[in-house]
Amino acid sequence: MRTVLDVENNSQKIEGKTILDPWQPGNILVQVGTLNVDNTDEMHILNFDHTEAKDTTGGAAFVLQAVLDETTLLIMHNARHDLPWLWESGFNYDGLIYDTLIGEYLLLRGVKRGLGLGHCAEVRNLPSYKLDTLKEYYKKGYNTDEIPLAELTEYLVGDLNVTRELFLAQEHDFSQPESKSMIRVRDISMKVCMTLCRMYQRGFKVDRNALEQVREEFEQEKVELETRINAKVRDLMGDTPINMSSPEQKSQVIYSKKPNNKKEWAELFEHVNTVDEYRSTVKANSTHVMKTKAYTCPTCNGAGHTYKVKKDGTKYARPNKCKDCDARGYKLEETNQVAGLNFFPPNKDWVSDSGFSTSKGNLDILIATARSKGMLEAEAFLADLRRLNAITSYLNNFVGGISLFTKPDDLLHVDLSQTTAATGRFSGRNPNMQNMPRGNTFPIKKVFVSRFDGGYVMEADFAQLEFRTAAFLAQDETAMQEIATGFDVHSYTAQVITDAGQPTTRQEAKEHTFAPLFGATGYGRPKAVAAYYEHFTEKYKGVAKWHKKLAKEAVNLLKITNVSGRQYAFPDCKRRENGSVTHMTNIKNYPVQGFATGDVVPVVLMEIEERLKGLQSCLVNTVHDSAVIDIHPDEKEYVIAMINTLNDDLNRIIEEAYGVEMNVPLLLEAKIGPNWLDTKDV
Repeated sequence: MRTVLDVENNSQKIEGKTILDPWQPGNILVQVGTLNVDNTDEMHILNFDHTEAKDTTGGAAFVLQAVLDETTLLIMHNARHDLPWLWESGFNYDGLIYDTLIGEYLLLRGVKRGLGLGHCAEVRNLPSYKLDTLKEYYKKGYNTDEIPLAELTEYLVGDLNVTRELFLAQEHDFSQPESKSMIRVRDISMKVCMTLCRMYQRGFKVDRNALEQVREEFEQEKVELETRINAKVRDLMGDTPINMSSPEQKSQVIYSKKPNNKKEWAELFEHVNTVDEYRSTVKANSTHVMKTKAYTCPTCNGAGHTYKVKKDGTKYARPNKCKDCDARGYKLEETNQVAGLNFFPPNKDWVSDSGFSTSKGNLDILIATARSKGMLEAEAFLADLRRLNAITSYLNNFVGGISLFTKPDDLLHVDLSQTTAATGRFSGRNPNMQNMPRGNTFPIKKVFVSRFDGGYVMEADFAQLEFRTAAFLAQDETAMQEIATGFDVHSYTAQVITDAGQPTTRQEAKEHTFAPLFGATGYGRPKAVAAYYEHFTEKYKGVAKWHKKLAKEAVNLLKITNVSGRQYAFPDCKRRENGSVTHMTNIKNYPVQGFATGDVVPVVLMEIEERLKGLQSCLVNTVHDSAVIDIHPDEKEYVIAMINTLNDDLNRIIEEAYGVEMNVPLLLEAKIGPNWLDTKDV
């Protein structure tokens, strides 16, 4: 029996976040609906814990389990919500699933569009589409179990019908000739969803004392950074008050320019095509920011306010703000010295609404430029800015997020989505640990520990996965030879950049080594770094040739079909008059990132899950191209041996999953330790 299922549950609101999961204290299962896809007379609306109806006899639970026992395919819209609720409420289901959210995402082929059930139904013009009748109740502060039962039931029935119709529509779409290559990816994606739901259910143990220690360390570093930055800003800008949280003022500090007309500024560059046009547009429409010197306001004598005088010569009791100094007590006089660092942004891509962008990528380029020109103070200042941005993000998104979403049992349930990134790779939330910096030096990692006394945390990480993937997809002989011989590509990158005039370490070069695989170019970068990007296409001729092939496919078919069968649509892709092709960054990026982390990593996670069956050790997370395993102390040697054995089977696993015979070896490198940070190679 093919069964549609939908869950209605209570939720909690904490610090502005709506918490829907079944592990949050106070959340309860309110209602579950099921519908037989092939016999719509078989519909069950089961009330579990509603103010008007409670399952005190267990009858509703009996019926639901009986339906699940007969189900051969369980159909849901957003299974990563519904499945954990079933499991945590004591119901058993371990069969095949189908998530219409994932199905719709795959059929969109990387094109962004809303994936909510109502939006899918509206776009497809499904007959049972209805408005969300519950929004008004939620706005008024009702929880799900307090909404009138008749209206909640009507809403649930509507969702069941819409999900059924959406499933049937997708079933038809996948059967069409243009979509058949994606059926294998679809079926694997549904199995992967089950693995991610199990991982979500398990949770990852958090050491709250370690989390508090990390918070204190970050906050201390933040204070030190802000102190240094503020002192340098005063040196650069004079007495002008600067708020470095303001993108506009930060831009002025770095680029020493301000737009003459902020409302028109960004639009001025829309039709700028050449470097000369860009430079002249900047010059004609911006003004240099000058250092200032403060002096006491003569009107208020530094008080910031003045008093009106009555006819009898006495002052009014209440003062007025001094208009001449805007109540500051001082006025600013421009000097003849340009303020700020006076960097010139290299191209129009750096233009922002408030001046010029100060993004992390741009700061990286400016730091490299300052280093190459021996501007040591500027380099140090920009590095501090970049670090402050990172620390602020770590405190808000990681420390704050982990603290908020960790449950009373000290478990953080890792919530991963398969339907957010266009490429197919996972994305996370609450918090998004997919945004963790790469490498094994991120302090946040030490707060994650084993749930077992004396247990271990293992991270099994693919070695150069995206480079190996690109070498295979492009069949680039040079790249394949380097992989076979263990050639140190990062040292080579550093050498090329150093020889071009910018001394660079291996670690600093890492960010550039594989960047051209994903559409990055030397445009706007320091000359020495740009030289490497040009050298890349000369060195890896197979990759360059493959990129041209992808461009031709995208122009001719308006889509790309990857080796796994996954497709990416480029509906408005075209070749320009100069021969270049639009969307080339994504055309280069999607197939590599998609096959590596959207296709390869998921099937390997499923294999690890399968090989851990019957053990206490379990899969608890995945970040980028890694698998994180919580290991019981008695099973340490077994899990290490399992990963070693798995390495011998990786290429076979990929071939069995996608019918793709890889002639480039894949490799997992494992590290193990008492927490996720302090790990050593095994």
